[in-house]
Amino acid sequence: MISIREQDYGLDVALFNEFTLADFQLLEQAMLKRLEEREKPDLLLDLSELKDFTLDMAMEEVKFMRAHEEKMGRVAIVVGDVWIKLASHIAGLLSHTHVQYFDLVEEAQAWLVRPVAA
Repeated sequence: MISIREQDYGLDVALFNEFTLADFQLLEQAMLKRLEEREKPDLLLDLSELKDFTLDMAMEEVKFMRAHEEKMGRVAIVVGDVWIKLASHIAGLLSHTHVQYFDLVEEAQAWLVRPVAA
């Protein structure tokens, strides 16, 4: 299950239980919309309630990030589970986006609202 909220900096996305291809397609549509509306939108991914993800979703996520990484801003990932953190870190190695990991959503939001250093 996925929850997507637009923010001034980009999108807040929370994932619950299993992250499926259908969930990713909703995220992809929201990201494409934000890419049209603003330059280099940032993304907060709250994976703290995520239990599992599907392989087809993971493959689509890597394809999407590689295709759009120059247009993306920073990515803040909130994650507690060590295996989900490892999987997201490995996926991050396949792209050149600026990813930062956090324990709390509030810390991630505070990081994203700060101006980007030149």
